[in-house]
Amino acid sequence: MAPSLAQAFRRRWWMAITAIIENLLFSAVLLGWGSLLIMLKNEGFYSHLCIENVTDDTNVTSEEGGDWRSCVEQEEVLNLGFTIGSFLLSAATLPLGILMDRYGPRPLRLIGSSCFAASCAMIATAAHNPAVLSGLIFLAVSFNGFGGICLTFTSLTLPNMFGNVRSTVLSLMIGSYASSAVTFPGVKLIYDFGVSFRVIMWIWAGMACTVFINCFLNWPAESFPAPEDIRYTKKGKLSGLVMEDKRTGDRYVAQVSVMEEMMGPKQTEPEEKDSQTATHGSVPFCHSVCSPIFLWSIITMAMTQLRLIFFMGAMNKMLEFMVTHGNPNPSEELQKEVEEQVGFYSSIFGSMQLLCLLTCPLIGYIMDWRLKECEEENANARTVKSQSDPPTRDRKTQKVTNAMRAFIFTNLLLVTFGIISLIDNLPLQLVSFVLHTIVRGFIHSCCGGLYAAVYPANHFGTLTGMQSMISAAFALLQQPLFILMVGHLDGDPYWINLALLIFSLAGFLLPGYLFYHRKNLVRTKAEYDRLAAIQSNKDSAPLTQSDSGTARHQTKGHVANAYSPNGHTV
Repeated sequence: MAPSLAQAFRRRWWMAITAIIENLLFSAVLLGWGSLLIMLKNEGFYSHLCIENVTDDTNVTSEEGGDWRSCVEQEEVLNLGFTIGSFLLSAATLPLGILMDRYGPRPLRLIGSSCFAASCAMIATAAHNPAVLSGLIFLAVSFNGFGGICLTFTSLTLPNMFGNVRSTVLSLMIGSYASSAVTFPGVKLIYDFGVSFRVIMWIWAGMACTVFINCFLNWPAESFPAPEDIRYTKKGKLSGLVMEDKRTGDRYVAQVSVMEEMMGPKQTEPEEKDSQTATHGSVPFCHSVCSPIFLWSIITMAMTQLRLIFFMGAMNKMLEFMVTHGNPNPSEELQKEVEEQVGFYSSIFGSMQLLCLLTCPLIGYIMDWRLKECEEENANARTVKSQSDPPTRDRKTQKVTNAMRAFIFTNLLLVTFGIISLIDNLPLQLVSFVLHTIVRGFIHSCCGGLYAAVYPANHFGTLTGMQSMISAAFALLQQPLFILMVGHLDGDPYWINLALLIFSLAGFLLPGYLFYHRKNLVRTKAEYDRLAAIQSNKDSAPLTQSDSGTARHQTKGHVANAYSPNGHTV
């Protein structure tokens, strides 16, 4: 039996804490692909391709007494699995948003946890006989990506239960999702201590079942209402308390009130409801989709998504090239050094993903900069200010300004990351790891804040889902780029990184248009204030004349009443 919304409200802190932990362990874990790739190669997934097609780049690794070959063909096939899983992590957001609006987060979260448990079970099963069951890895990563995005997407509605700290809780949810890439490096650390890969996967599948149980017991069947759709009331209870004065010995009864926070549906006034309906209906959805801001944001997000996904998928091969310096026939000592260095740096990269939990609140602070100083956006509540009143900021203009600054800052970090990636220096890549992690946490918060500032609230979810799906489809290009790098370019990532760096400069077109849009908003606001002041003067002029006429009439009346018809004072 699903709990009611009121029961879920009382359990909201438990749900928030467990959701953050569940996001860390079960959401976008595929983004730690570098560590999983090493374990899959050690377990012999698709190693038969190296036996059938022996190349110069074929290496031999030993695990549990068996020799497994690794080669370029094996990495290409496994990287295809990563491409499919990462695509589902983003592309599923649009249908999930539609389903969640209709059925609520509970069934999607139950399905997501089941899919994740099934993915771990399939990987463990395939590891028993990888020569025959390696093909299960594609189905497993598909279930993994879909289950992870289900858990992430449903947790993003939970902060609606937290009122004034909603933004803080939301940033923690996004940060835990972005930091989940640290999970596979942690699993690899356990794997390096000698724990069986199959045992790890079965235990992980069992842990995913606890997510199912937690959701079944605590998550309500209803959707979490938005802050503007709910109200927080305080239920008071009065009780008498006998107090005694120690000096005089007098006793008296004090009334003590116990306040209890409750949640219920917001009662909307008819006039306010009509105005909201008119506002939402005044902007058609096709107008939002075809707006320049949405189109530029798709270009920016698609470019950034491709840049980030390609680096994660090809990172191990890039690190290998930096160690061998493109040597096609490395010695056994160099091959051993490659294995050690790649494993070491991939573990560091995974560990750095926890920085997302620390950096995501920073971009939230930039997006909320000076919003408390702004006047309300509701035109019905707006009153005409006198000239003596201090000027206040327009909330919508401030939101657009904050989004523009956030995108500029994020794009500068992305360009810096691209420049460092071109430098053939292994220790310097630690800086690129940090920048990659920060950009990955920032970019989604920037885009979400921009859509919330510019578009109607009833368009937000669909626009976000469309943007994620288009970006994910564009990020599929990372697979042919990876094949090009390991094939025609002999593992050298320089030219691809240079092309992506030039392409990333297109990200500055969005903040450039936001600057133009902000100027239009300021001009429109100034024109509105000018017309409002003129209208106020026109409305006050007849009122002043009426007041003066009434005063004169009252004065004549007093004079007439003060004297009699014969001229004597009454």
